[in-house]
Amino acid sequence: MTNLDLDVLRTFVTGMALGSFARAADRLGRSTSAVSAQLKKLEEQVGTPVVKKSGRGLALTPTGEIVLSYAKRLLELNDAAMAAVADTPLSGLLRVGFQEDFGEGLLTDVLGSFCRAHPAVILEARIARNAELESALNHSQLDLALLWQTPSDFVENEIGKIPLHWMGIPEQVETCLANGQPLPLVVFDAPCILRRHAIEALDCAGIPWRIAFTSSSLNGLWAAARAGLGVTPRTQVGKPADLPVIQTLPALPSLGICLPRASSEPNPIRDYLADIIEKQVGVFCRGS
Repeated sequence: MTNLDLDVLRTFVTGMALGSFARAADRLGRSTSAVSAQLKKLEEQVGTPVVKKSGRGLALTPTGEIVLSYAKRLLELNDAAMAAVADTPLSGLLRVGFQEDFGEGLLTDVLGSFCRAHPAVILEARIARNAELESALNHSQLDLALLWQTPSDFVENEIGKIPLHWMGIPEQVETCLANGQPLPLVVFDAPCILRRHAIEALDCAGIPWRIAFTSSSLNGLWAAARAGLGVTPRTQVGKPADLPVIQTLPALPSLGICLPRASSEPNPIRDYLADIIEKQVGVFCRGS
């Protein structure tokens, strides 16, 4: 039986997660030639290519899909085993930021359990909007941040996509569309990527609009939309159960989610938490 090399599998999984084996080389601290050699070794072991060109990016072959699925499970078992037998517990300071949409769920589901499992880690968390978190990363005030993907330096760090929807009172939308009245919008103060996507979609469809309510708080947006002040473009992450999704307005794009690090230097605490967050984001994306 052929024994798959876990180090090679980790490179393969990282490359597919980042969409580029050059990025995987940077993330793993290896040269691109070393990563290429690892990919070649993996394909020799399984006897067929595992990736193929797809436009400017990469796509899995049918064999690659199978290998990737097993590779993730093998690495999870390996990492769990190493964590179980580690003599030295995780300790130190970690500063992490979350875009406001992810604050409630991840703070309770991930950070709470992480802190209980690793009491020697001093965790500082910040909830803010994209621009503030990107600035904090650039100035090394955060080690890690979960953001909406924007045309910025962090564009290559996408870890998932989640659909954007219109939410509000359907009857209000129907009245506006029927009478040619401007559609009232409930949005964050500019600049905001969701606000921009909403306005672009309405402009392309020739639907008039007006800003009816702005807020710097996500809770403020939810409250205004539920009160009937207008419609808001949001994802279903954290959506109030009694706020309907509106299907009669122009389709909105999916938003990329990224998890950039402030430094490429190895950081066991940061990288361990990043792996946990990536798995939870995967749950969000599959559930939406």
